[in-house]
Amino acid sequence: MKNKQFHRIKRLPPYVFQPVDALKASARAGGADIIDLAMGNPDPETPRHIKDKLIETVNKPKTNRYSASAGIPGLRKAQVKYYADRFGVKLDADTQVVATLGSKEGFANMAQAIAEPGDVILSPNPSYPIHAFGFLMAGGVIRQIPVSPDDKFMDAIARAVQYSVPKPLAVVLNYPSNPTALVADIEFYREVVKFARKHELIVLSDLAYSEIYFDGNPPPSVLEVEGAMDVCVEFTSLSKTYSMPGWRMGFAVGNEYLIAALKRVKSYLDYGAFTPIQVAAAAALNGEQDCVADVRQLYKERRDVLVESFANAGWEIPVPKATMFAWAPLPEKFAHLGSLEFAKLLVTEADLAVAPGVGFGEQGDGYIRLAFVENEQRIRQAARNVRKFLESS
Repeated sequence: MKNKQFHRIKRLPPYVFQPVDALKASARAGGADIIDLAMGNPDPETPRHIKDKLIETVNKPKTNRYSASAGIPGLRKAQVKYYADRFGVKLDADTQVVATLGSKEGFANMAQAIAEPGDVILSPNPSYPIHAFGFLMAGGVIRQIPVSPDDKFMDAIARAVQYSVPKPLAVVLNYPSNPTALVADIEFYREVVKFARKHELIVLSDLAYSEIYFDGNPPPSVLEVEGAMDVCVEFTSLSKTYSMPGWRMGFAVGNEYLIAALKRVKSYLDYGAFTPIQVAAAAALNGEQDCVADVRQLYKERRDVLVESFANAGWEIPVPKATMFAWAPLPEKFAHLGSLEFAKLLVTEADLAVAPGVGFGEQGDGYIRLAFVENEQRIRQAARNVRKFLESS
């Protein structure tokens, strides 16, 4: 049995981040103080009123029982309110909203719901891994397209529709983008929706970083576009917005037919998140939103410190407009190594853990992703470590 090659496992490449994780663990075991900017794992405390609602609900009778796979009604209604207030988009809580165990689970199960073996999916490269590998596990075929929300993207999906056999089933969007931090505007979404409706393409939009933006311009939703509801489903998450990553709470909203397919798959796989978590999530969406502005400001301050201190250390990093990540080109003298080898060097020589860009696709190999998940003092220490490393290399 140990030599059995399982079909879906064979389709998954080795985990690119594993060598960095192994070096990090080894260094820490040896006493090194590793500053970890690799994983996008938010460190701010979950707001008090959300935790209080969880505790209150846990102590109520029957809340320990099975919950609702699609999300309790109050939670789905809270998401409807969020979309109305934030985007001016009207949703039906019963037919156009489903609660997910984070956006990652929603994306993976949507792939299971809609993809047949051999279906072609258009996925940006570089991109968050589940965008491609959710469909690979479902038997799909990935055709890579540029991540930039511009004419290159539109030209690529036009060529894909013309030359792919079979014709593509779906196209993936992710703006603000993980890992690149690129942001799309509403005009780009209009072009995508127009094209998708014409060519009967499903549009799957990952909007997990909708509230982490820094230039005063809130990122739009693709569902704001007229006609988008005919072809689109959008995924959101509370993980970053409310510092609730371990709570695993997200949503899929949009086209009724696609949402119904996702609900049906989920009904066989889970009973939804623990009811007190869903009640607390509704409290997050319905409550005062000062905490969202606070976390946005926190990440902005960390971004500014990281960009400035790393530039002083000799590593110029573009200023991201959104997300909790910086997408940093490798320093010129190390570009020949590739992102994985450079990331390993940073662990051993600078006590700094980062995410190698190749982990997000081959087009990311010239980059490193750094997450704003340490305080300003630790970020400045990381920059000092990098400076010593660069000066001694």
